[in-house]
Amino acid sequence: MHTHVHKNEITRRSFLRVIGWGSFLAALGLFIPAAVKFLFPRVLFEKPSAFNIGLPDEFKIDGSSSHKVYENWKEEHSVWIVKERTRIFAIQAKCTHLGCTPNWFTEEGVFKCPCHGSQFRGNGVNFAGPAPRPLDRFNISIGDDGRIIVDKSRVYTFKEFEKPGAYMEV
Repeated sequence: MHTHVHKNEITRRSFLRVIGWGSFLAALGLFIPAAVKFLFPRVLFEKPSAFNIGLPDEFKIDGSSSHKVYENWKEEHSVWIVKERTRIFAIQAKCTHLGCTPNWFTEEGVFKCPCHGSQFRGNGVNFAGPAPRPLDRFNISIGDDGRIIVDKSRVYTFKEFEKPGAYMEV
């Protein structure tokens, strides 16, 4: 049996060859952009973990109060600076229950979490709501230039509040 192929007819072999090359080129078209993207990874630029908050003399307590909470760094660094009579410490602005950002209420002298109602005293110790422990603190120290440096890469939990770095004597 002899088959006769016309010039314009598509054979099974030529059809499979076109499909094969088409699939190969499509795969290559997907692979090359992915390979180029791999060579130029996205870089996440984060703020430095340590930042300067000023000189110790800039932090004062008003009148007969036992402490003062400074909110200057809450938005940018998620930190409150608390000045007590003889100490300064940096509290992380993150509830220890589920990570919401509490708010400071000066009149009442408490931090209140808007998500589930946890409340913390001015020193960050929890006294109401579902928060299982006090607010965490960041490392605080004096730099070479005499300014206070807060380092968010070192976190102190309530069991470590008396360790050097969890607070600074003033």
